[in-house]
Amino acid sequence: MTQAVAVLDEVDPVAAFRELARVDGRLALPTSGTTGAGRTILRTARSWTDSFPTVSRLTGLTAASRVWLPGPLTATMNLFAAVHADWAGAHLVDALAEATHLHLTPARLDALLGADARLSGRVIVVAGDALDTGLRRRAETAGATVAHYYGAAELSFVAWGADRECLRPFPGVEVDVRQGEIWVRSPYLALGYASGASDLGGASGASDLGELSGPLRRDESGFATVGDRGRLVDAQQKAPGRLVVHGRPDSVTTGGATVLLAEVEEALRAAGLRGQVAVIGLPHPRLGQVVAAVLTDATDREPARAAATDLGAGRPRRWFVRAVLPTTAAGKVDRSALAAELAAAEGDS
Repeated sequence: MTQAVAVLDEVDPVAAFRELARVDGRLALPTSGTTGAGRTILRTARSWTDSFPTVSRLTGLTAASRVWLPGPLTATMNLFAAVHADWAGAHLVDALAEATHLHLTPARLDALLGADARLSGRVIVVAGDALDTGLRRRAETAGATVAHYYGAAELSFVAWGADRECLRPFPGVEVDVRQGEIWVRSPYLALGYASGASDLGGASGASDLGELSGPLRRDESGFATVGDRGRLVDAQQKAPGRLVVHGRPDSVTTGGATVLLAEVEEALRAAGLRGQVAVIGLPHPRLGQVVAAVLTDATDREPARAAATDLGAGRPRRWFVRAVLPTTAAGKVDRSALAAELAAAEGDS
């Protein structure tokens, strides 16, 4: 059984990855579940290192670069940026003023721009959520060079561009959209999910692929998907089209974290609610979206709030009471209609 090192459990995760890359080992990366029940993704070190030269070329990263990562290494995008910088011989720095390269979510970029941070001459790589053209232009007006990518912890890089409107398949990645679902074939895919936390350890722990459920699915031709929706446009005979990413169904992205709405609803229902509950995403100028919960019984507000205390990014920030929830023709709660209704009501207030 091949060892898989839980690099984030090591004293120095970057050094742990460096050793794995030397022997082409496997790493185990936990993902934070919306309700605390995260999964552990297994991938080879090579599935990341094979992309390093391309990322260096696209970002202009060299041994002379200085990289600032204000987010935690527990976020896959930041861990990747740290080990990539180490591979290139670049230095990680503790402050924006020292940096030539930054890795940010759109929300953090927006906050820096709002604080009039000095971004002139910096290369900013934005990921974790969709980067709007307006925010990218604001950063460029401030003197920064902006790069944006779309991917997933299980898929790694999928598409790259200046913002969400000009994403094209990352070099070496094949993208196929099937009935609105994004499928990917590349050397950067993860192996799958670990069989369980008991199988994982530090440098001496061994693990194997297991049967845990998760969004990652594969087909016989080597393509994989995590269920994100999108479409390809402007495709030509010898050139891939632009990838327009709509996101994962029944999920929202808030502050760079993907929240599965069904998991939040399940956690709230566990409080023994009297009425129905629906969880949706509402637009937010800085975070992209915020999680909102809609109850049909006002007496459920306090127990639902108590149940939501430990949900992390999935904790609803907005609470509403509606006597009736809109439904689709199939009788399911129509989250889209509900979100549109509440957003319109807030706009009129």
